[in-house]
Amino acid sequence: MKSEMTSFDIAALVPELDSAVRDARIENIYQLGSKTLLFRLHQPNQPTLQLLIEAGKRAHLTSFVMSKPLTPPAFCMALRKYLRNGRIRSVQQPDFERVLSIQIDTREGMFSLVTELFGDGNIILVNPRGAIQYALAYREMRDRNVLRGEKYQPAPVSGRNPFKISRQDFNELTRFGQLEVVRALTKLLGIGGLYSEEILLRAKVDKNTLCEALTQEQIDTIYAETRALTARVTDMKTEPRIVTDEKGEFLDVVAFPLMKYSGLSRKPFKFFNEALDEYYSKAVTDEKTAKTETRFARELARLQRTLEDQERTLEDSKKIAEQNKLIGDLIYAHFSELQQLIQYATESKEKGKTWEQISSEMEKEKKTQHQPFMCFQSLDAKHRILNGAFDNTSFSLDLTRSIPANAAEYYERAKKAARKLEGAQKAFFDTRMKIDELQKRLETETEAAQVEVPQKRREKAWFEKFRWFRSSDGFLVLGGRDATTNEILVKKHTEPTDIVFHADVAGAPFVVIKTEGKTPPEQTMLEAAQQAASYSKAWREMLPAVDVFWVRPEQLSKTPPSGQFLEKGAFIVLGKKNNIRSVALRIAIGLAVKENLASIIGGPPEAVKKQADVSVDLIPGKERSSVLAKQVRKLLTERSYRLKRVPLPEIQLQEIQGFIPYGQGEITA
Repeated sequence: MKSEMTSFDIAALVPELDSAVRDARIENIYQLGSKTLLFRLHQPNQPTLQLLIEAGKRAHLTSFVMSKPLTPPAFCMALRKYLRNGRIRSVQQPDFERVLSIQIDTREGMFSLVTELFGDGNIILVNPRGAIQYALAYREMRDRNVLRGEKYQPAPVSGRNPFKISRQDFNELTRFGQLEVVRALTKLLGIGGLYSEEILLRAKVDKNTLCEALTQEQIDTIYAETRALTARVTDMKTEPRIVTDEKGEFLDVVAFPLMKYSGLSRKPFKFFNEALDEYYSKAVTDEKTAKTETRFARELARLQRTLEDQERTLEDSKKIAEQNKLIGDLIYAHFSELQQLIQYATESKEKGKTWEQISSEMEKEKKTQHQPFMCFQSLDAKHRILNGAFDNTSFSLDLTRSIPANAAEYYERAKKAARKLEGAQKAFFDTRMKIDELQKRLETETEAAQVEVPQKRREKAWFEKFRWFRSSDGFLVLGGRDATTNEILVKKHTEPTDIVFHADVAGAPFVVIKTEGKTPPEQTMLEAAQQAASYSKAWREMLPAVDVFWVRPEQLSKTPPSGQFLEKGAFIVLGKKNNIRSVALRIAIGLAVKENLASIIGGPPEAVKKQADVSVDLIPGKERSSVLAKQVRKLLTERSYRLKRVPLPEIQLQEIQGFIPYGQGEITA
């Protein structure tokens, strides 16, 4: 997979991106990584847009849910200070370079956000005076500086702009002499090798042709194919696609078909933004998987080396233990002969003979095959050591010690080696277990990394502005979130056949079953009552249960008795109330996965369990929602992994917090 966008990619993206985000207001900015920014953009009566920019790599709209850090870095805070609530006026690509420039109109004037998509990349905020306000990375370079307060200077152009180059300019190709035409074209136009090869393929000119051998006819054709390629961009005749191999693995993403990829499979898209979004989202996942595998491979290699060392230690300790025990046994087996040897040596020394003489005499006795001397090998006069051998097993005896003492020394060495062997065996098996555990972790984390493909944002339905759930019987149940949504729910979205619930306490939302003319079963009625009870002030007071009543929509009135005033979201209830006694306060928060899209849902436990893959139950409690949401997310993630469902890394804590009544509670299951 390619790692960064080409100049042609950016040229194809810019018109599409400019059209999509022009006049959009920047609601917020998030920094997702050291080089990645996410802009949340709002346009009236349009879905929220997300613009993703990664310095040195890519820029495109994204429909995926991105995990946002709780604490924004300093660079992100600086961008928020100057750009939040600003309006995007244009998106440009200066001089066909790998640069994206976004003009943003703010209260302080027109700022430019310049993203450099070449080399290590950079993101630079240029103020209305043309000076660098902030930069992701400050640098001093030979051809320019990126320093705060200095006038912004773009990087030197990498070549002639293919959108403006003339036929006469193409004659410069011949000046490259013995350089291959594919490399010369890359230098002349400042484009990558892929598009240089593509132009030459279309022009039917061998890419290895030397520039000095090019004919005018060939240069004409190269120029014509270059203009044809650029025309596809300027005329917006794009046919976005992801190129895949025979296994379905992504190879490249292009704005229009390339002859170079003519034999490969392709996945078409309506918009280039969509193709870039899916391609790079997969690339990020593959990169995570590769990093996971590399990290584990290094650790596995280290453990394997340790295991090999421990195997050698085991073998050595085993041999030493066996060898020393064998020598001890041999000494006792040949006790008499060895005793005679030592006695001969010590008595000869007492008679005034030198050790050299003693050694020589013992060697002569050996040659005569005198039995006690047959095991004799040599004599170490300096250390008073007699070296011998029985049955090809060599040993040494200390002439200053008795035969039993010498044997005991070998037995002690055997015991030490045996103890070392025992420790080496334990270390060996511990390392073996670590390798097995690491291999299991590698399998689990690799699987997790592959599953953790960012999930596409689910487009919200109209009723999601309210607190909602689907009952166990499939009925849509809506509840107000505050006084405003209470008012809107009852006035605009309640039909005569619907049923309205309210907890029998002050400070509670209206909850409406959308019946669509059907009679809701008892279970749906109980679930709607539990929703009304759980999101009332009874939860804040930590009551275990509360009474709830239900009425028909025509029983609700906004006309108060004379002399009284109704607050926003409040209604007068006329006629008889239908009571449901002692409704338990309890809600569930669950993770639902549908068509590979993960979403958080909440409501009465029975209803949530019917819709969700995994869920967590809450009851009234004192744990703050900021802490409680993390606990819920952790439990949902663990339970999701166990079921091999889509995990929860990209779900925001705020989504979970939105289902926690009055910002507090505790987990019960």
